[in-house]
Amino acid sequence: MNFFRGVMGGQTAGPQPTGAETIQKLCDRVASSTLLEDRRDAVRALKSLSKKYRMEVGTQAMDHLINILQTDRSDSEILGYALDTLYNIICNDEEEEQDESEDETAQKQADDLGAKFTEAFIQEPEHTTLLLTMLEEFDFHVRWPAVKLLTALLRNQCVQLQSIILVSPMGVSRLMDLLADSREVIRNDGLLLLQQLTKGNAAIQKIVAFENAFERLLDIITEEGSSDGGIVVEDCLLLLRNLLKNNSSNQNFFKEGSFIQRMRPWFEVGDDNSGWSAQKVTNLHLMLQLVRVMVSPVNSPGATASCQKSMYQCGLLQQLCTILMATGVPADILTETINTVSEVIRGSQVNQDYFASVNAPSNPPRPAIVVLLMSMVNERQPFVLRCAVLYCFQCFLYKNQKGQGEIVATLLPSTIDANSISAGQLLCGGLFSADSLSNWCASVALAHALQDNLTQKEQLLRVQLATSLGKPPVSLLQQCTNILSQGSKVQTRVGLLMLLCTWINNCPIAVTHFLHNQENVPFLTAQISENLGEDERLVQGLCALLLGICIYYNDNSLENYTKEKLKQLIEKRIGKENFVEKLGFVTKHELYSRAAQKPQPVFPAPDQMLFDHEFTKLVKELEGVITKAVHKSSEDEKKEEEVKKTLEQHDNIVTQYKELIREQDAKIQELKEQVSSMTTQTEQMQATMAQQLSQIQQHKDQYNLLKLKLGKENASQGANTLGDGSHVNGMQTEEPAQLREEVEELRRQHALLQTQLREKDAIIDSLRSEGSQPTEGATGGPDKSELLKELELLRSQVQSQAAEISQLKTDNESPLRGAETESSSAAPSGDSSLDATKTAELESRLAAQTSEMERLKEEVQVLTEGRAQLEQQAASSTSSAAILQTEMAKLEADLLESKKEQDDLLMLLADQDQKIQNLKKRLKDLGETVDDEDELDTRDQTDEDDEDED
Repeated sequence: MNFFRGVMGGQTAGPQPTGAETIQKLCDRVASSTLLEDRRDAVRALKSLSKKYRMEVGTQAMDHLINILQTDRSDSEILGYALDTLYNIICNDEEEEQDESEDETAQKQADDLGAKFTEAFIQEPEHTTLLLTMLEEFDFHVRWPAVKLLTALLRNQCVQLQSIILVSPMGVSRLMDLLADSREVIRNDGLLLLQQLTKGNAAIQKIVAFENAFERLLDIITEEGSSDGGIVVEDCLLLLRNLLKNNSSNQNFFKEGSFIQRMRPWFEVGDDNSGWSAQKVTNLHLMLQLVRVMVSPVNSPGATASCQKSMYQCGLLQQLCTILMATGVPADILTETINTVSEVIRGSQVNQDYFASVNAPSNPPRPAIVVLLMSMVNERQPFVLRCAVLYCFQCFLYKNQKGQGEIVATLLPSTIDANSISAGQLLCGGLFSADSLSNWCASVALAHALQDNLTQKEQLLRVQLATSLGKPPVSLLQQCTNILSQGSKVQTRVGLLMLLCTWINNCPIAVTHFLHNQENVPFLTAQISENLGEDERLVQGLCALLLGICIYYNDNSLENYTKEKLKQLIEKRIGKENFVEKLGFVTKHELYSRAAQKPQPVFPAPDQMLFDHEFTKLVKELEGVITKAVHKSSEDEKKEEEVKKTLEQHDNIVTQYKELIREQDAKIQELKEQVSSMTTQTEQMQATMAQQLSQIQQHKDQYNLLKLKLGKENASQGANTLGDGSHVNGMQTEEPAQLREEVEELRRQHALLQTQLREKDAIIDSLRSEGSQPTEGATGGPDKSELLKELELLRSQVQSQAAEISQLKTDNESPLRGAETESSSAAPSGDSSLDATKTAELESRLAAQTSEMERLKEEVQVLTEGRAQLEQQAASSTSSAAILQTEMAKLEADLLESKKEQDDLLMLLADQDQKIQNLKKRLKDLGETVDDEDELDTRDQTDEDDEDED
């Protein structure tokens, strides 16, 4: 203990050891002491020296401290000391105050030292895994230092440590458990740890998000008081931003989880906005940034549109507009709110329409757009606020032709209201203001009202301005060119040139109006041909662009300024190569590249505000075509016009052929429908004829039966008396009457069949006449030939039936005549009485036969229906049997495959058992003892592995 007194306690006599010597002795003590108390005291001493002697402790004690973490897991106190010591040597935070004369060299050396020790620690991935297991310890003195140490490692070597944690089993899940810790200090440091962990790693961001991070973070923000909360809310918002920014998967998960709806209460700002703490401003600023992350223009259009829709439906956009129009809101929060509203409404028609309906709480109420434009053209407002208002106006008009029309309408003479301030009046006021920044902003705003809208470009040509008393009004287009020619500031001229290029682009009428002023073309050629400074070269390039648009979209309606004459003018006054060089300078400008990066106008200073994002797209689109148009000769243009005419003629021919093909398709479809209807009629007639054939056959059978019965009765009664013969003859007189009625019925049916046959003949003749046409024959030839065959077959069947009916008639009449002759010759002239008893008996027998025939007909019908049902059941049974056979074959194949896999596994098990036996034998040969219990455990483990493989 004297050693520790020397280190920790009072002074002893003799020379004092140096810090390095003391640390070396402490490290030896940690490595060699067998008592836990001695090791704990040594580690505590190293912790106390680790800040002052950071280099020495890190160099000599790191391995010993890591060994303590591995071996002394049961003692939480020594683990805490070891983790704190590692944190002190790795962390770069300088807690001690430095002298004012001390430069940044010491801090740089400290940073290099922390990176060096961090690299040494994470060189073995097992060390990081060991640190992650420390997070599972619930003891505060272990878990908290482990969180701080891991955070420091991530600060120094983020990418390498992220890779290690990503492949570590349950690594991210252990870190997420920190958010559920009831001790706020651990939870708050866990937030800092997750912030470092999720920086720039999309894979870890996705894992953290699917570990229910959004739910937990939003709960913490609500518990801490939302925007009124403290630094913990800020940490949660920073972590949310890391998870969502540039991560489309997490953004989609956030939206589908209905978390956007939970953001709305964040922006419920009260009426009293006088007291805004710095923390509240920071929190609300981060909240607005989160909203912008979800609707950023760099996201995919579909995802952005979906988030915009959700924000409108849940009332988030309405809440932001409330903040926008509120009083007492800090300037930076107001600026960020304007930018946020801009991106929430950008390209969304529903949101843009709502924003157009928002009114400021003034008397009288004014539209929010008008109030914002008043701030944009007011040179006393902050520069960033004016840029935000311009961005909001641009987003309101982006792909919004309805809004563009409303803005331009406020400039037209028929809609101007002298009693109120409109957006058009504010834009004109800013356009002709003495402030160059207002000129530029108004020019760009008005250009966005004309973007990709030919109708509004033509409508704006109607705008007339009263410049001064006693002078006639001039058009807005002419006034812009007048200001341009007066030699104002570069920023003003650039803004006006961008407006004019956007205005006359793809609008031949506007080009004609521009060229109609005799001073415009000479001014442009003079500007382009001069040799001026760097700033003026940008103006020259834009003048070249404007003149090139006048050439490319010229309809040659003005004789003095046709395409050919303008190109000759460029060749003589400027030179084609010089013109193209001046035009190409625009895209090479540094501020052009900066503006082309993103839609939001962000400039470090007002004088650098020269290019608009949408205008950069226009320049990129027109530079190539204008260059080609200037270099083309008149002969090339004539050839192109001839090619265009040829192509138009070709297109007309193709259109005619398309129409002819459509007509033929319609005819073919109509003929197909006719053939289909005829086929249906034929099937119906076939069914009718089949039914009639069956009825004829039934009548033939009935006739044959009656004929046989009549013959038998005549034969049996031939030897009877005269009275008996007269009775039979009387009965025979009634039966032939009934047979005559049946024959008449058959005749009527025969006549009906012949009528149907004649109709079929007419159909056949019409089909034959249609079949001679090429189009009809090409489409329905096979079907009609089959129909003809079927109709010929029906005709033959009807003819055969007619022959049978005639034969039946002949056979019926001949015996009737014979019977009548015999009865008349056999009957006495004076005796006409009938035997009443025999007559009744024959009538009853005839009625019985008739009822029997009806019953037989019903049985035949029942049997026919039963047969159809049986056939249907048989068909369904056959299909079910086929399905079952297919499934049985599949199951048999699976069974064979399973048997094969089992055989392979049995062979593997046999090989494994043989290897185990060989290894046991070798162990026994080497003198090791092998118990049966070990052998059983080995086999059980092998079986479990096999089951896992299965």
